[in-house]
This record gives sequence, structure tokens and C-alpha cells, in this order.
Amino acid sequence: MKQSLQLRTSQHLALTPQLQQSIRLLQLSTLELHQEIEQILGDNPLLERLDDPLDRSVRLLADGAINNAPPSAEAPPAPGPQAEGDAAPAPTAEGEAFEGGADGERGDADWSEGGGSGSSGGGGEDEDGRPQLEACAITLREHLMEQVREATLSARDRALAELVIDAIDDNGYLEEPLDEIHARMPEELEIEIEELRCALALVQSMDPVGVGARSAAECLALQIRRMPGVAMVTRRMALTIVEGYLGWFAQREYSKLKKALDCDDEDLREVQAVVRQCNPHPGAAFAANVSDYVVPDVIVRPAKSGWAVTLNPDVMPRLRVNSLYASLLKQGKSEAQMGAQLQEAKWLIKNMRQRFDTILRVAEAIVERQRNFFSHGAVAMRPLVLREIADTLGLHESTISRVTTQKYMLTPHGMFELKYFFGSHVATEAGGEASSTAIRALIAQLTGAEDPRNPLSDSKIAEMLGEQGMVIARRTVAKYREALKIPPVSLRKSL
Repeated sequence: MKQSLQLRTSQHLALTPQLQQSIRLLQLSTLELHQEIEQILGDNPLLERLDDPLDRSVRLLADGAINNAPPSAEAPPAPGPQAEGDAAPAPTAEGEAFEGGADGERGDADWSEGGGSGSSGGGGEDEDGRPQLEACAITLREHLMEQVREATLSARDRALAELVIDAIDDNGYLEEPLDEIHARMPEELEIEIEELRCALALVQSMDPVGVGARSAAECLALQIRRMPGVAMVTRRMALTIVEGYLGWFAQREYSKLKKALDCDDEDLREVQAVVRQCNPHPGAAFAANVSDYVVPDVIVRPAKSGWAVTLNPDVMPRLRVNSLYASLLKQGKSEAQMGAQLQEAKWLIKNMRQRFDTILRVAEAIVERQRNFFSHGAVAMRPLVLREIADTLGLHESTISRVTTQKYMLTPHGMFELKYFFGSHVATEAGGEASSTAIRALIAQLTGAEDPRNPLSDSKIAEMLGEQGMVIARRTVAKYREALKIPPVSLRKSL
């Protein structure tokens, strides 16, 4: 085959680095956005941040007292040749980069001055000027070990009790059976299984009540035996239920329980109250669980003309190009690499502005279409899809999807992700459409107002929704009920 050269023209879509950065910033959450900015600030010296995330943090003086002066407060002019510089007005944008050392000196002056006042003013007080620091959380193992050290035990019994404690999980249950613990013990120690049982009994007598149990039934039984103020008959019946009929009790098979125990509703109701006071996870109180808080990106407040939508200023970083490096670039006194960094800084500032503008536009469009929700709650939610917002704003559906992912809106009804306001629809008898979110809210209202002795079944709920004009199947009601974490009818029944 003969070789030849040919020229062809074609079109293809190419993503520029600026567009790629814009798309990436748009889909980041608030936390991920600030992490991205901190990384960029460390890599690009031409970019600087005006808002310090640590401005509102507590600052301590040299003696441990709290510095009540704002971080930006300037010290009074000191005598000497530097007094004139300290008393000068705030530096301009062109000279701000040079004022880092001067600002540090003024900060040291504030530190020393505050330390002196704290030491002189707090001489007659014990802890008025000292911060109250949170103590370290104690673990379940440390709590049990402390009780073992306080008990009068021999060295062998103490070692066996500590061995049992090491086999207890975070919920307070014994993970490994005693037989397996005994099997892996060295033979030269001559430890009998009965000694391990005594050590386990010692641990089970400690606080919290129920620790060291090998099953949920044993955990509840340990707590019921040590529960004060319980009648003997009720205590014996409760122990019988948790040790032999716990499955029936969990499934609320009250008729079978009354027949097996030969009791009436009143006796069973007293037993139920006793069992409900027990904690099936006695060690959970010592778990170090840290709550994660969501910061809203958009805030919706009532206004005279309807609803006002504003961006949350706390999540909007204030960025700018360093004026010193920018002036050096204009004078041609910098390297070529700094020119590329200057362009990257401008791109980032522009993309950040575009990101928040897009979020605000999408939020305003959502509020405009879901006005009934903000006025009346979730039961008034209307069906909404991404394409409807995309067509209104002239954007692509993928852009709306990125904007509504991990972005949150603070409303008078609570905090919601922007995706919460989008949902499928269910047809009504009148030919209209009802939002699935509104149907879930109605299901929650119906189950919340039901008679506990005769709860509503899924078929009954579907029938009641049909009376309101919403055509919905029983299995759809079951799916929505499970999404709301509402138990089935058998588990909602009470005496």
C-alpha cells in the first residue's frame, strides 16, 4: 500500500485547565473546598486569604489567661525609634506583604502587655483568668481497670480479671468465650476454667451494670437483677421473659407471652416497663463519638415579598492576588513561573465567584418552585426534577447535579441538602401529581397519630392516602415507611 500525507479538519470538545478547575470546585463540599484552598495557598505565593479561619478561636497569654483583645488590635505606640512606625496607619494593599514582620512585633507587644495585666489583675483570684480545658474521655477498659485496682484481690485474681476485661468489646460484651480464653492460656500456669468464671462474675458485678455479658439476654438479666424498686413477682417474670422468650418479646407477640406466663395485660405492661429501663449496650456510654456538624451554604429567611435567599458568608473564603508580587510582575522583575502562578490565582478567584453565584442561582430557583414547602412544610412539597431547574437557568443537568450534591440549605423547617427538594411524582385521581417527599411526610403523620394498640397497616395507609386522591400501592407505602425508618405494624403495637 502506498503511503501518503493527508490534512483533515475536525472539531472536538477540549476541557481547558480553567474549565476543569471550575467543574471540580463546583462539585466540592464546603469542607473539601476549604481543604482545596489551603493546599492551593501553600503552593501559590501570589494568592492570599483575607479571612483567617482562626480569628474567632481562643488565644492564650503567656501565663495561660485568655487574651480578650481582638487578634487585629494594634498595640499602643512604644517609645523609641519604632514608635513612629507602630503608630502609622494600616498598610496599603501594595505594602501589606512587607508588614508581616511589623504585625508580628505588634502581636508580641500585645502578648507581653496582656500577660502583665493578667498577672497583676489575677493575683487575688484562683482560676478566673484560666481557661477551663476539657478532660480526656475515659474508656470502658480504663473504667473497669480502675475498679479492679480498688478491689481487694490477690495478684492472680487481679490478673485474671484484667484478662477478662481485655476480651470485652466497646459495647460491654465478652467477645471471646471462656473456653477459648482458657484454651490459649499456658499450661504451666495451671489455670482452671472455674477461676475464669469467678473472674467473669467479678467483672459482671462492676459498673456499668450489664458489662461482661455474653449475650443480650444475659446483659438484660444482669441489669434486672440489680434494678432497685421492682416487685419480686415482676422481677421474676421479667427474668423469665429475657432468658426464655426474648424473641417473642422483641416481636411483640403479647398473646403468646400471656399464655406462656399465665398473666394479664397489666402484669405484662409492668414487665415491659422494667425491660425498657435496661440498656442493651452498657459500654456505649464510654465510646468517644464525635458529632459531625453541617454548615449551610445557603440561608433562606422570610421576607416581606416572600422568601429571601442569601449565601452564608461564613463559608465564602475571601481571596485576592498579592499586590507586591503583582507589581513585581508588571515591572518585569520576576520569573516566568510567577506569571503562570498569577494566572492560576486569577482563575481560582474567578471560579470561586462563579461557584457561589451558581449555587445562589440554583437555590433561588428551588425556593421559587417550592414556596409551599417553606410556608407549610414537607406535606406541601411539589414534584421537581433536575431538568426543570436546568432549563430555567440555561445550564446542563450535570451542572445542577454537581451544585445540589453536598450543598445544604438552612430553612425555617431545618437543614436540608439541596437534593432533598427534588423527588419523583405520584399520580393523583384528579390528574395531578404529588411529590414522593410529601407522601413520606403524610405517612409519618399518619403513623405518628395512630392508636398504639391498633396501629395502621401498609394497606390501611395506602387506602387512607387513596381517600385523599393519591394513587399509591401497598408496596410503595412499605418502601417509603422503611425509608423513614418506621417499624412495621407488628413492632409498633403496644399493650
